[in-house]
Amino acid sequence: MTLDLFGPFRDDAARVAGVDEAGRGPLAGPVLAAAVILDPSRQIRGLADSKRLSPKRRDTLAERIRDEALDWGVGRAEVEEIDRLNILQAALLAMRRAVSRLSTPLDVALVDGNARPLLPCSVVTIIGGDATVPAISAASILAKVARDADMVSLAAVHPEYGFERHKGYATAEHLKALHRYGPSRIHRRSFAPVSAAYAARGQVELL
Repeated sequence: MTLDLFGPFRDDAARVAGVDEAGRGPLAGPVLAAAVILDPSRQIRGLADSKRLSPKRRDTLAERIRDEALDWGVGRAEVEEIDRLNILQAALLAMRRAVSRLSTPLDVALVDGNARPLLPCSVVTIIGGDATVPAISAASILAKVARDADMVSLAAVHPEYGFERHKGYATAEHLKALHRYGPSRIHRRSFAPVSAAYAARGQVELL
């Protein structure tokens, strides 16, 4: 079932944003988040949880979202912040940065999941919101597309790991490369497979 996008805020719909992140699970790279205020007069068909969409479909929808949404913003937290804060707090930080990039003051942020970022507006958390709330679906798509593009760029700097294919997730290919080459500067040293690879190699310098 799809939830009402605006609910009790329908009379002031432009002040309601969906917020979601991408990249909590990978062993490498930043975590990104997006905030999106959809235009109720311009329905974007096909919005869904970004993980259930093909890369081509995500790219197409992301372009429409950027063109047709009333406002949108993308924020990020870097690997150093993930290792220092932990991944949950880094994801919430990325959400705050995404919302800060909006030019529209918000009344309400609809956030995927059950963790509440500290925002200058009311926050409503919705478990599974990326699949049921269009504005959150839009945010999940923008965050995923932006992060995937970031990992493709990082693959050019660290070609040995295959980031352009697995985007930093713990695939067999990635784990094999991590064991062979050791961690790079964009690996999350606070994540167990990375710290284990680091310890196993007695690595001093990061690639």
